[in-house]
Amino acid sequence: MTKSLDARPEDVSSIEAIIAIDYKLISGRADEKRDWDRMKTLFAPGARLIPIERNKDGNVVASVFSVDEFIESRSPILAAGDFFEWEYDREERREGRMAHVWSSYLAARAPGGEPIRRGVNSIQLWNDGSRWWILSITWDAISAADLR
Repeated sequence: MTKSLDARPEDVSSIEAIIAIDYKLISGRADEKRDWDRMKTLFAPGARLIPIERNKDGNVVASVFSVDEFIESRSPILAAGDFFEWEYDREERREGRMAHVWSSYLAARAPGGEPIRRGVNSIQLWNDGSRWWILSITWDAISAADLR
């Protein structure tokens, strides 16, 4: 896992900043290499990414990935087509050094384009006194076909 010192201060200085850069780093054209090293700096050691999605058998499952496993699983998908994701609504609750954010998002093949899906990220974060860390992100996405 990348050390805290490698994080850009502007990426981890606030909840708003860390969530915004997370969306920015996942988004891009198919031929654009994602900056996975920068993304890794957002996550606490041991962080988990948990998509709720259909597996190859068509069953809905919650898959649990480390940050590296997530990158390995999503890199081929993102290289196969343009993909842009952005937040359109947020609910946030903070207590002490921790925060929970419900971040509703849309995804499309072009920035601000016709949505191919929408969903919500449940993001757990904590602040160590010098920066914010993402502890986990769980999400459930609804395809565009289900939006109609």
